[in-house]
Amino acid sequence: MGLLCGYYAAADDHDVRQAVVHAGGGEDGIDHDQVLVDGVDPVVDLPWVEFVLTGRSSRFIKSDPQHGRVVGKVRDGDVVSVSITDSLRDALASADRQFLNDVASNWRLSDSCLPPPDATRLADFLAQMAALAERAIAQGYSLYCWKALK
Repeated sequence: MGLLCGYYAAADDHDVRQAVVHAGGGEDGIDHDQVLVDGVDPVVDLPWVEFVLTGRSSRFIKSDPQHGRVVGKVRDGDVVSVSITDSLRDALASADRQFLNDVASNWRLSDSCLPPPDATRLADFLAQMAALAERAIAQGYSLYCWKALK
């Protein structure tokens, strides 16, 4: 059993709750611009990326009210949508794409993703996330992620 995650941009928490409840979650459900990925949990895996991109310590990231805050859920938590920090959104949007490739290579070697995923897959994920973050900022949106076991 694995974890499927859909990272997306939304105007606010209300927009997220409406989308999650209306669609019941899942990869066909969220009616937003999104990046789908297997096994990259925003609460567990992305703090390391945020640390590398922003220099914020794990303690500060985890105490940020936006970090992993549950915004919506359906079917007794079968699908849960959580918030992503604006500092990660902003850092992804402004990051040099070559640097994101380096981050992916080092991320693969860190202990934050077990088992270590393919560096090319991580680099592609980070590039897609950077583009999503740019679009979110342009619209004044925040980033969120829905998670579901598959």
